[in-house]
Amino acid sequence: MQELGRMIKKLCSKLFSRIVITGVLILIQAAWFWSLFTSLSSYAHWLNPLMIALSVIMCAVLIRQDSTAPEFKISWMVLFMIMPVQGGLLYLLWGDKRPAFRLRKKLDWAYDRIRPLRRTDPAAQAMLEQANPRAGRTAAYLRDFAAYPVYSGTNVKFYASGEAVFPDLLEALESAQESILLEFFIISKGKMWDAVHDVLRRKAAQGVDVRMIYDDVGCATGLPAQYWKTLQVEGIQAVPFNPFVPLLNLVMNSRDHRKIVVVDGKTAFTGGFNLADEYINQKERFGYWCDTGVRLQGPAAWSFATIFLELWASQRPDDPGLDAYREEQPFPAEEPTIGLVQPYSDSPVDDENVSKNVYLDLITQAQETLWITTPYLILDNATMTALRLAAKRGVDVRIYTPGIPDKKMVYQLTCSYFEPLIRSGVKIYTFTPGFLHAKTWLVDDRIAAVGTVNLDYRSLYLHFENCCAFYGGHMVRDVLEDVRATLAESHEVTMADVLRTPLYKWLAQVFLRFFSPLM
Repeated sequence: MQELGRMIKKLCSKLFSRIVITGVLILIQAAWFWSLFTSLSSYAHWLNPLMIALSVIMCAVLIRQDSTAPEFKISWMVLFMIMPVQGGLLYLLWGDKRPAFRLRKKLDWAYDRIRPLRRTDPAAQAMLEQANPRAGRTAAYLRDFAAYPVYSGTNVKFYASGEAVFPDLLEALESAQESILLEFFIISKGKMWDAVHDVLRRKAAQGVDVRMIYDDVGCATGLPAQYWKTLQVEGIQAVPFNPFVPLLNLVMNSRDHRKIVVVDGKTAFTGGFNLADEYINQKERFGYWCDTGVRLQGPAAWSFATIFLELWASQRPDDPGLDAYREEQPFPAEEPTIGLVQPYSDSPVDDENVSKNVYLDLITQAQETLWITTPYLILDNATMTALRLAAKRGVDVRIYTPGIPDKKMVYQLTCSYFEPLIRSGVKIYTFTPGFLHAKTWLVDDRIAAVGTVNLDYRSLYLHFENCCAFYGGHMVRDVLEDVRATLAESHEVTMADVLRTPLYKWLAQVFLRFFSPLM
């Protein structure tokens, strides 16, 4: 009887979860829209011309958007041709990939307020330009068009797994004297979050300024609704980013995919890991969960603090506590380090596709090796062309993907890119023990990048992301050793493997490729 009661309770909790209720509400809205279109068909003699005119206007607007990728334009224009009456309205409602005007205005204001707090290191830029002029131009782009300078005097530690970063993360949080800033896409109750949460509660009680941003959709299954109120009671200032409203609105597509921890403005963590047990392999979901992380100690850590504060200020513009960060004294640099560090972020709110531009720049400057790990491989034409061209000019291009996917449909989309890449000389590997969630880049044993950016449309166009570029030093060697270790546990995908794809999967891949820019 008790077992039956537990089963009923478990079933009810799933049926009445936020995800299920939201899905039902969205389906009701979709049905209502369909019913509206059907009921208005009797007025077609005057309604259809108006709707077609709207489609023409929206098509013209789309064509004039220089910052929009051609793939987005083509997909929508095909939809306009297929649905000339409804296409314009659909684009008006859901076609803008950028956040809504109100959110854009808030973020623009916050950027103007916080970016002056970001310290610069002209000596580091000059050092890089002298040692590696080509990489210096990459750093100059991030400095001039994204406002993220390069730093020396920052100690770096690389982590080859989530479970490796976890104890150091807890130790850093325990050491906090003034402030703790956290920003994560996914937080889920379990060993990892419970341990972090315990430290945050105690530190808040001690008077440490503890602030946290979590993505409302990413945490929908892991945290209760309005969890920020619970945290507020505990002294932890919390903001759920872009709270999900069950409306057919693509503004909800803009998610905060960043992973940032900053302690006292002097120590920062980032990488692919979230605060959930699968990331430290305490919970098995898709075999072994392979991830990476990095710790910065020194001036570059403050850059991550400003990234957090920009988003915080956009959500809490009247927060008087922000004034304390204006008085933040520059963290004195240690002796200049061999390796240089450049944290940066990307936002869908502006017209600068920072992550994509950096990736394209890294591809084009590779001379010998270009090794990439990514959980998802969904490429636009520019990136696909650049990767294939790099392989054709003799660069050893390798892309590592999961052996056990977390999303089967997305994995089929990933597989659809294997054939053209392999034919061009790109080597594709699948990590056989499980799910590869790491997002790392390695160029010629000179430049490495570790962060949150996946090689897909969502990361490159829709999400708030962050990353860190490393120029020289032991960090580059550490990433090299990690990718080599991944290679030892990976299977190389051959053309024979690709040609054995069943027809139904091939057709599914074609369908997914067409709609991938709209997802």
